[in-house]
Amino acid sequence: MNSLLFIILGATGDLAKRRLIPAIYGLVKEKKLDKFALVGVALSDTTAVEMMAQAKPFIKDFDEAIWKECCEHAYYCQLDFRNESDFERLAAVVNEAEKQSDLTGNRLVYCSTASIFFIDITNHLSQAGIIKKGLCGEDSEPWHRIVYEKPFGLDRASAKKINKALAKVLDECQIFRIDHYLAKEIVATIAMIRFTNRALEPLWSHENIENVQIVLSEKLGMEGRGIYYDNYGALRDVVQNHILQLLALVAMEPPKQLSGNSIRDKKSEVLKNVRPIDGFLGQYEGYRDEPGVRPDSTTETFAAVQLRIDNKRWKGVPFYLRTGKLLNKKEVTIFIRFKHVECLMATSCPRDPNFLIIRISPNEGFSLELNAKKPGVFDEIVPVMMNYCHDCEYMPRTPEAYELLLQEVMKGEQAVSVRSDEIEYAWDVVDEIYKMKLPLHSYKKGTSGPQELKDFEKEHDMRWRE
Repeated sequence: MNSLLFIILGATGDLAKRRLIPAIYGLVKEKKLDKFALVGVALSDTTAVEMMAQAKPFIKDFDEAIWKECCEHAYYCQLDFRNESDFERLAAVVNEAEKQSDLTGNRLVYCSTASIFFIDITNHLSQAGIIKKGLCGEDSEPWHRIVYEKPFGLDRASAKKINKALAKVLDECQIFRIDHYLAKEIVATIAMIRFTNRALEPLWSHENIENVQIVLSEKLGMEGRGIYYDNYGALRDVVQNHILQLLALVAMEPPKQLSGNSIRDKKSEVLKNVRPIDGFLGQYEGYRDEPGVRPDSTTETFAAVQLRIDNKRWKGVPFYLRTGKLLNKKEVTIFIRFKHVECLMATSCPRDPNFLIIRISPNEGFSLELNAKKPGVFDEIVPVMMNYCHDCEYMPRTPEAYELLLQEVMKGEQAVSVRSDEIEYAWDVVDEIYKMKLPLHSYKKGTSGPQELKDFEKEHDMRWRE
């Protein structure tokens, strides 16, 4: 029986109302939960009714009866994350919620907060008895698990400090450092595409691949997150947080099995060997006028970086990463560019190499671009696409990323969680990039980034695949 108490710290924030509460609603509607309760926690002076009302506009496929059931099992507790005594009150609310909903003791805590609060929150939860060390769900015991929404720290030193503090009061099996991109259907498919297709796995090395490009571009700007973003920037918020996880999935060696620590072992090996080579940063015009942003800020809102992986498989293969705010399109895509084949034709040789294109957002799916003869012409080559559209195949209802994420945490599946060593290796990469003192260029809103992007392409004899 799926009997579970959810505790959301930061319950009045955007993530809770836009993603987490709708995800819980989706689990209830899909009958993934038999008995449940939700305790929202934040500093705001509000109520459970108001907390749920804020999330209601973000519910898809709304069903009044399901929503009423969710609201009937919702509670709210106002507290200060740094105040230990406040967590005694939270413990009382938790016990009452479990009693009223006849729950069995399984608890999932979701820290939808800044990482500066992670240590205090974890210690206070432990001291109040809300989370107990060692309850991993083995031998029919109830389980207690905590999800920490990334970014996890500001650099390697802060991440290591948090990891060390968590290890004192929790077992690793209880800790989920979440990158919600790892719960997206198509991201989970990346390893499947490679390791279950004989046509691709033998090609997956420096002998056949020219370069790998990972692009995460956004059309949105700060959206009221200026104070937060100005302390992080594109490298910390996106490269460390998301892109390096995608890189690790693409580049890892074959795991013993496609789950849990087998995957995390291989991702960790990749991240340990990543080395920054070159790049530049950007900041969109008008960023310093955003609310919460320092008037003299040098925080980057754009980054283009070249990396290498120092191992036998990827010897000499450049990995190009690009991300930015307020660009001309919203896109999360991985481009695998294969090397040119030897041309055996007297004329009309293929101009472009083959590409494997993995689209994470929007329009999830993947495409294999091949060269073929143009119909009606004897010796002219044209590129053709072999497309797989995930949404076309599995609509109308594919679970949202956070819905899948919560299901994986409920099962104890840690493939969606980034392990402590992965976190620290990823921060090593970003820390090294900052040490390079890359130039910061301005760019206009709604463009593809700074004009210097063209110079970067020319210098590296490459072009970004669009």
